[in-house]
This record gives sequence, C-alpha cells and structure tokens, in this order.
Amino acid sequence: MRILITGAAGMVGRKLVARLAKDRTLRGQRITALDLHDIVPPQAPAIEGVDVSIHTGDLAAPGATASLVASRPDVVFHLAGVVSGEAEANFDLGYRVNLDGTRALFDAVRLAAFAPRLVFTSSIAVFGAPFPEIIPDEFHPTPLTSYGTQKLMGEALLADYSRRGFFDGIGVRLPTICVRPGKPNKAASGFFSGIIREPLKGQEAILPVPRSVVHTHASPRSAVNFLIHAAGIDGNAVGPRRNLTMPGVAVTVGEQIEALERVAGAGAVKLIREQPDETIWAIVKGWPTRFEARRSRELGFTAEKSFDEIIHAHIEDELDGKVAN
Repeated sequence: MRILITGAAGMVGRKLVARLAKDRTLRGQRITALDLHDIVPPQAPAIEGVDVSIHTGDLAAPGATASLVASRPDVVFHLAGVVSGEAEANFDLGYRVNLDGTRALFDAVRLAAFAPRLVFTSSIAVFGAPFPEIIPDEFHPTPLTSYGTQKLMGEALLADYSRRGFFDGIGVRLPTICVRPGKPNKAASGFFSGIIREPLKGQEAILPVPRSVVHTHASPRSAVNFLIHAAGIDGNAVGPRRNLTMPGVAVTVGEQIEALERVAGAGAVKLIREQPDETIWAIVKGWPTRFEARRSRELGFTAEKSFDEIIHAHIEDELDGKVAN
C-alpha cells in the first residue's frame, strides 16, 4: 500500500507518520511506500522495506499536486493547512493554502483517475453562533471566520468529488487538539494547550479568554486514531454526507484548570496568568461548544472521556510520564 500525507511536517502529520511507521500496516495491508509533503521538509522515518519519499513546496503552485499523485497512492491524508489565527490575519494566504491548495490536490486526483480513499482534516470552525446547548449532526454549518469558511469549502468539494467517483473521501471535523506539544503556533485556539502544556513544564502560561468559555477537545493521540479509522471505514456506511464531526471532551476553561490541579497540583495552576486579548476573544466567542457527534460515534470513532485523560495522554506521550515540580 502506498500512502500520501500532505502537511506531514505539522504536529498531527508527524504523529500520524510515527504511528504508520510503528504499525507498518493500514487497512489490513502492509505499507510499501510513504510520500510525505509539506512546505518545509518533513522528517523521514527509517522503516525497513518501506520506500519513503520527501516532497516540499506549495500545493497551489502549478503542477505541484500532479507530481504528488503521479505514483497513484492508495490512501491520501490531506492535512496541510494554515491555522485559524493565521488564516484570519492573512486573508490571501489562508485562501491560497486552505482552498486553492485543497482544490489543486482534489483536481490532481480527479485528472489522474485512480480514485483513492482521501481523508481530509476539517474543523469544528465550520459552525458559527448562535448555538443550541448541544450541537446536533444536522446543525447547519455557518462559519464566522475565514478559516472556517475555507474548511467548509473544502468539505463541499470533498462531498461533490466523492459523489462523482473521483475519490472516496472522508472529511474529519477535528475538535481542538489538546494538549499540543512543542511551541505555541498562530492558532487562535493555542491557549487551550498553552494553559496546560507550559505549567506542566514549570513555565508561565497566558489565559486570554474568560474561564467560562466552553470548548470541545481531543488529544493528539485521538486525532491520529480518527485519521486511521477514517482511512479504513466503509464508505457505503458513511453515505453521501461525507463530513463527520468527531467526538471529544466538552469542558469550560475553568474545568480544564481544575483537571490540571488534580493531575499536577496547585503549583501548576498558579503559573496561569489571566490576560484578556480582545482579538482572540472575538474569534473564540463565535466557536461551537458541545457536540452530539452521534454519527461518528456510531461509525466507530472514539475519544477521551474526561479532560484528565487528555492531560495524562500528554504527560505519557510528551513528558516521559513526569511533570515539573
């Protein structure tokens, strides 16, 4: 089996590559080749018996996607994208990467005429306020940000190209992935991870929104599980509505902080400094809160049951099971 991953140098991309390198199989088939693409060179895993190719460049550049799909991969994971805060701050860049790059990849697959399974990472940012207390699967997507609009356009393209038989697409609407390892990025949601990640390392974190904010989260571990499951799921069982809202843990920021105290103690919580940021708040207050996610659960997608589990997953996967004293 040959697999193409765009956005392979990103956090979720790196973890997906590591998981595939560990499993050596996908959909019950042995992996024979990995094509890894990003705007910067992804790190190539050393996997005996697997041909690993590194590709760099702009997906929206003429001819870039045609060369990527020339090897006719069996599964395509399309993870590449500009994150929410950056897409809002840089209108042109967001549309070039999140819409033009996606359309270019989808068209390259269409023109190559080989119909792979294509897994597309969308976002709960496709939904916009006002919201019911729990958002059902049938709730109409009306994004209130450029990022959400770009992702919704990608979802519509994925559904139409799948309907036409150009590929067999599954859109995975990710909740906020938390706790993200590494350094903060330009995502407006970055503070959700920051208020956990930095205190666990003994460092100060900034909280720019009220503690009453409710949001849905899943760990990076769960995000990779979503993608793996989406690659192998029966398309007939999914039906024509190809974009699925993933399950997650819905908590207030205050409940996040309470979970941090239970796991790491009062000292960690004291490292969180509340500093309101109107720009971030203007974006966050239009985001969805709690999801029913009935369809995805019925199709076998699973996530953590509590925010404590999410914190423990980060400690196990990123901190060798230890927190700062």
